[in-house]
Amino acid sequence: MENEIFQLQYALDTFYFLVCGALVMWMAAGFAMLEAGLVRSKNTTEILTKNVALFAVACTMYMVCGYSIMYGGGDFTMFLSGIMGDGVAGAEEPAAYAPSADFYFQVVFVATAMSIVSGAVAERMKLWAFLVFAVVMTGVIYPMEGSWTWGGMPVFGMYTLGDLGFSDFAGSGIVHMAGAAAALAGVILLGARKGKYGKNGQINAIPGANLPLATLGTFILWLGWFGFNGGSVLATASVESANAVAIVFMNTNAAAAGGLIASMILARIMFGKADLTMALNGALAGLVAITAEPSTPTPLLATIFGAAGGLLVVFSIVTLDKLKIDDPVGAISVHGVVGLLGLMLVPLTNDGSSFSGQIVGALTIFVWVFVASFVTWLVIKTVMGIRVSEEEEYDGVDLSECGMEAYPEFTNATT
Repeated sequence: MENEIFQLQYALDTFYFLVCGALVMWMAAGFAMLEAGLVRSKNTTEILTKNVALFAVACTMYMVCGYSIMYGGGDFTMFLSGIMGDGVAGAEEPAAYAPSADFYFQVVFVATAMSIVSGAVAERMKLWAFLVFAVVMTGVIYPMEGSWTWGGMPVFGMYTLGDLGFSDFAGSGIVHMAGAAAALAGVILLGARKGKYGKNGQINAIPGANLPLATLGTFILWLGWFGFNGGSVLATASVESANAVAIVFMNTNAAAAGGLIASMILARIMFGKADLTMALNGALAGLVAITAEPSTPTPLLATIFGAAGGLLVVFSIVTLDKLKIDDPVGAISVHGVVGLLGLMLVPLTNDGSSFSGQIVGALTIFVWVFVASFVTWLVIKTVMGIRVSEEEEYDGVDLSECGMEAYPEFTNATT
């Protein structure tokens, strides 16, 4: 009887893991639609190509070496036994779910981190330079910081983040801030789009071509986030875990709603209009803010945390523009600045974490990812260049990088 119960729990938890992984995979479509909507029409095909290609690169590189680095200490034989065997490598007890399901769930998180980068460097980066960086990011940079956080390994053999009181339930820092740190390094080396910033501190708005598409992308991400946070409970086949999943879903949704409402109200106060792009980023900011700990706040607190993220993202987008850090979709603000906020909110409801541990963890993640990414971008820039020519940027990277337009019958490539 006990064996039958275990088999049933194993099957249910494995199935739940796979479904949540599929929801997170669907977030790739959300990022693609959001970014395609927020860039100009002449750059749509290239941004879509980047998003679908980075997902394939992430899946391949994490299979080849990323998973081994993150959970096996770099031992490829441990990776093989963990993925292809009947249980977790090195474990005396059988796994609670299929190890291959764990790999699938983890690999879509890697792709999410890389998707954050694509929007921030949009409209002026070479496609193949971006994909070369994706190989390094998903194969080495992300898995290394993942090994120190979710993998539980000492940071360069010096200290263990878990022992310091660091906690990141579903990845406000580990996934989102890491992706934003890599994006920031690329944007600094890449520079702003032509015409974005004028003389005397003038900031010129460059509107996206398709706000309906951006809105669809936000709704897709909102839906996929239930798998992102809910799947991080890691189980659902018991009363306790089922209740935990329900709480996570409820708080995730509440935070998104709070973030959207707060950002839209603040945008109305600051700009005099209901800015749709700020509202969309506010919803995403609320989701990022709650991702570090969606299981312990009350629904009201989750809404407040999300609202805090929604307010912060508006101020951050405006501030980065003043600093001439050109991020066409607001990815650095949504995932980086608010990702840090999410980490700092954890100790308010989770007694197992500490503010000092969260700070050390955030610094570890950011410094490693930013420095490693900056060096990688710099090498790529030296070897093959990372930015298209001024003429190619004016005509649109769709033509120069992909040889086709997304809307050939409705737009002119130079508009």
